[in-house]
Amino acid sequence: MQRRVLAARQEGRIPDTVLILQHEPVVTLGNRGRDNYLLKTAEEYQAMGIDLFHAERGGDVTFHAPGQWVLYPILHLGGNEADSHGYLSNLEEIAIQTLGDFGIKGFRKAGKSGAWTDAGKIAAIGFRLKKWVSFHGMSFNVNLDLSGFQTIVPCGLVGEPVASLKTILGDSCPSMDSVRNSLLEHFSNVCQRDLERFDADGELPAALQDAMT
Repeated sequence: MQRRVLAARQEGRIPDTVLILQHEPVVTLGNRGRDNYLLKTAEEYQAMGIDLFHAERGGDVTFHAPGQWVLYPILHLGGNEADSHGYLSNLEEIAIQTLGDFGIKGFRKAGKSGAWTDAGKIAAIGFRLKKWVSFHGMSFNVNLDLSGFQTIVPCGLVGEPVASLKTILGDSCPSMDSVRNSLLEHFSNVCQRDLERFDADGELPAALQDAMT
């Protein structure tokens, strides 16, 4: 689906589009992903119900599962996003502002992408640009089972803990819907895009599908 949206955006048939979703358990390896950062065999991952997938994004190895929002902005970049560093900074800012909505101090770490808290890394970023259109993007941990991260070296960072809103806030952890709304609100403000929202339920909205045919 993401590749279809990417191609349509590159050809100017659709406007900038953001996909936000939850994945079934999966370990993904980006362009720099190395097998030595996988701590299980393919057979062990299969037995645990975790898929393995080589993604086209930048970055290394990460884990996705229900309880984590994954944001795939498919944008024609310009302005303060005109290079990959500016766009990376915008994605980090979205995560940091979202954390602030729930009373958590988020910050960047020099030389490392993503958003961090005192409890550990909470948002991972890996994207790619094709013809100045972005795809892939950012994951944000809300209340997923973090044990999947123990099967990898997350983002190739040895000894760095991974956190979620649940591990920080406990029973005060916000709902998935409220975190999604916060992410999208800050995305709209930081990336200066007005969003028209659709509940896609696994399918693209009709307006997009019509433009892509």
